[in-house]
Amino acid sequence: MSTDDAAAAGAVDAPGERPAVETTKGNTITTITTAPAVAAGLREPVHFIGLGGAGMSAVARVLIGQGLTVSGSDAAESKGLRALAALGADVHVGHEAAAVSGAGTVVVSSAIRETNPELVEARRRGLPILHRSQALAAAMTGQQAVAVAGTHGKTTTTAMITVLLREAGRNPSFAIGGDVAALGVNAEWTGGDIFVAEADESDGSFLNYAPRIAVVTNAEADHLDHYGSADAVHAAFRRFAETLPDDGLLVTCADDPGSAALGASVPESRRVRTYGYSEAADIRISGTRSVGSTTNSVLSFAVDGLDAQQELQLSVPGRHNILNAAAAFTVALELGVDPAVAAAGLALFSGAARRFEARGEGDGVRVFDDYAHHPTEVHAALTAARTVAGEHRVHVLFQPHLFSRTREFAAGFAEALSLADTATVLPVYAAREDPVDDVGGWTITDLMRSGDTAYVDDAFEALRVVTGHARPGDIILTIGAGDVTQYGVPLVGLLRDRAPGPRSMEVEE
Repeated sequence: MSTDDAAAAGAVDAPGERPAVETTKGNTITTITTAPAVAAGLREPVHFIGLGGAGMSAVARVLIGQGLTVSGSDAAESKGLRALAALGADVHVGHEAAAVSGAGTVVVSSAIRETNPELVEARRRGLPILHRSQALAAAMTGQQAVAVAGTHGKTTTTAMITVLLREAGRNPSFAIGGDVAALGVNAEWTGGDIFVAEADESDGSFLNYAPRIAVVTNAEADHLDHYGSADAVHAAFRRFAETLPDDGLLVTCADDPGSAALGASVPESRRVRTYGYSEAADIRISGTRSVGSTTNSVLSFAVDGLDAQQELQLSVPGRHNILNAAAAFTVALELGVDPAVAAAGLALFSGAARRFEARGEGDGVRVFDDYAHHPTEVHAALTAARTVAGEHRVHVLFQPHLFSRTREFAAGFAEALSLADTATVLPVYAAREDPVDDVGGWTITDLMRSGDTAYVDDAFEALRVVTGHARPGDIILTIGAGDVTQYGVPLVGLLRDRAPGPRSMEVEE
């Protein structure tokens, strides 16, 4: 990897030469006598700064599964930290220099600031410092890796592939950016010879992986705080495709302009498989219909191509999820899974955390939560909500994520939110950014000219507004990548008693 690539990934030091991994292959399982991460040069103990994050905890779970000694810290106590402690990780709440005193390798994410005392101390000690993607790449050494990238749909598609392969008896290891009900966890090392990983493009770190199968669900402008321009985003996806070996496979969506252009741009010698509704797709989707009642329905559709014809059913809503399922089906065929077995596995997929996730019901109003934080994702989530709501109304509580993204895509958010009957917009969730005085939730609502729209800067008042709109049969959807996910419990509480009170305002840890 070049110096520029390392910088893009947020890495400081890269592992040394990677020795071969000794393996003994059975029918579907590879028995590894040396942990891949150790074979790749990771020195123990491995210390994670910011252990509780979805991506970091996934890597930690994999390393623990491989038998490595893991420690880590985070700013606050969480269920995620407690779960890792139960697996044997040495967990600390708070950040202090002494936490890295016994570390052999330090792992960080792009969210960790240069001033973090543990990172400062690790540099002073000259410890190897890896971006989490490099640590995961090390853990995937010697595996048949499937890496799923894309501006939208990565988590769900990665989860679908994993559930499908598990049901097919292929015993995949996996690392996913969210919990998956059908799997119970967001990551696991199984010892199998297939590793399925979500490949995050937001900071360029997906360039650290060396997959045999690369999936790009879509490619459009996002994370411009990192890339600077849409052209740079597309260039990064092209470089991701270039990480494939000669016998590798690139899977792209024929319906997405960015993904389709990526597939068309690679050398003719590179194998490419496409999926989508397009007549040009290798795996074509057709005959989509809803089967069952509005409150308990499945999507039924057919896929045809690559000598496979199969009827598929999904219990998660939305056209975008049909596309995600087609991507997973395409990967399954490449890995030799029987089409009927692949279909059976997909039918068991019940969703990933924060992807149109049901949070409860009160007074006949159902509450869902979605991680969408880009206009395209918001549009997809609200389109799915419209399908689920049927003749009833859809109310959205939206929390913009990042000031830079809000400024760049305000018009797109305004257009997407107009799909809801009512839209209540919260202040911007800053995450890693400093506040910007002239950008806020009002930047979006000022552009909205239709529907019942409000910018509300008080959390409790926002809950009152949203529940005040809702009537039995309606849907409330909380949307955003910040802490708006915690609003689901109080929303359900207010709906159940239709009166504000301390009990209604309880939130999840």
